[in-house]
Amino acid sequence: MESALDLLRQLVASPWVYLLIFGLTAVDAFFPAVPGEAAVITAAVLATGGDPNLLTVIVAAALGACVGDHVSYAIGRGGGANRLARLPPDSRRRASSEWARRALQRRGGLILTTSRYIPGGRTAVTLTMGAIRYPRRAFLLFDAIAAVSWALYCALLGYFGGLAFERDPIKGILAGVGLSVAVTLVLESARWLHQRRRRAHPRHRP
Repeated sequence: MESALDLLRQLVASPWVYLLIFGLTAVDAFFPAVPGEAAVITAAVLATGGDPNLLTVIVAAALGACVGDHVSYAIGRGGGANRLARLPPDSRRRASSEWARRALQRRGGLILTTSRYIPGGRTAVTLTMGAIRYPRRAFLLFDAIAAVSWALYCALLGYFGGLAFERDPIKGILAGVGLSVAVTLVLESARWLHQRRRRAHPRHRP
């Protein structure tokens, strides 16, 4: 365990770690299987020892998240928009896409910001925003807010976890990742309950 920790410390002491964080968080935005969040938390835990620099970790994570979200948006705008346009006017999928369009037009910023904390959710939302051609400027503004807040959340979660378990950084990493997973589950549960309530009590239009 000590040798693995020493190897990890040597890795995060290298300036290349910031490029690695940038790359992982960027790819994680459109391919959730990549552990971008865990990488930021791990780097922040070890930042309690001085290396890497916490502020630079936050900047690299925020930039990576923002770039990755824009890649996802571009994928949705390129392929998704054409598929939506070909859907039959009276089809169920067309109705669902129109509902998503209206919801994102009304609360797009809030939906984008909250979805950033849910690995699969942020990919689905950014792809959909691209597919319905959500305005680029508004997407850039709200996504910048979402990416910075998410990077701060992950980094501070790891940093304070590192301070709490200063003598055992591995426990700090596990605590930070565990708390992040717990927050994700709470958000997903709240979203599921909200959708279930909407299905159980649909609004009837006059």
